[in-house]
Amino acid sequence: MTSGLIITGTDTDVGKTYVTCMIAQELRAQNVSTGIYKPVCSGARENELGEYVWDDLIQLADAAACSDINLICPQRFVQPLAPPVAARMENRVVNEELLFSGLEAVSSDADATLVEGVGGLLCPLTATLTVADFAKQVGWPILIVARLGLGTINHTLMTIQVAEQLGLGVRGIILNQSTPDQTGLDARTNPEEIANRTDGSVLSIVSYGQTGPLQFYRSGRTINWLALVRGSHPKQ
Repeated sequence: MTSGLIITGTDTDVGKTYVTCMIAQELRAQNVSTGIYKPVCSGARENELGEYVWDDLIQLADAAACSDINLICPQRFVQPLAPPVAARMENRVVNEELLFSGLEAVSSDADATLVEGVGGLLCPLTATLTVADFAKQVGWPILIVARLGLGTINHTLMTIQVAEQLGLGVRGIILNQSTPDQTGLDARTNPEEIANRTDGSVLSIVSYGQTGPLQFYRSGRTINWLALVRGSHPKQ
């Protein structure tokens, strides 16, 4: 497999899909062949035709310019629960082998591959594997997406601590304004507080509805995502 990055979150609904799409669009704008993969997805809505639709996957497919949802995510479940629980609701199980073979299929022709995880780092993917276990077996570093607002210091530091204990490389932290009301004193002070406690690992802050390129938190320079995915750590 080629170089890749696993995008995890401090919780659910922190903006992993949004950030993953932004990075993919920036890579593709630089003519980098980019693969996007989500090993398993749970939580669908029913459209007007009575069909189940996974909105996150539609966004990922659009960002990757890929029309094959099955390629991006070969295992999908209806209930918005942890994947093995959602699978049990349908009398199914998560296919552990497919988690990895699906990634190989996506990444084989890509210069860079982005993998969006499920929930947080310790969210179960199967009856025995967590997102962290998956990242460990794949061998790619992680990028942490966290909320900008209150509570994020604790969640972010715990996620980093778990990653370090498991030997996972952390490429950095993206603080995402996941709701428009995250504008208080907590949102204004959290980035520097986290940066000071994580050796400057805060890469960027994403404002609500942002569509432009991601920029380094401290310098304002545009991030070279291909270099970062490949293991380089450009200075801010």
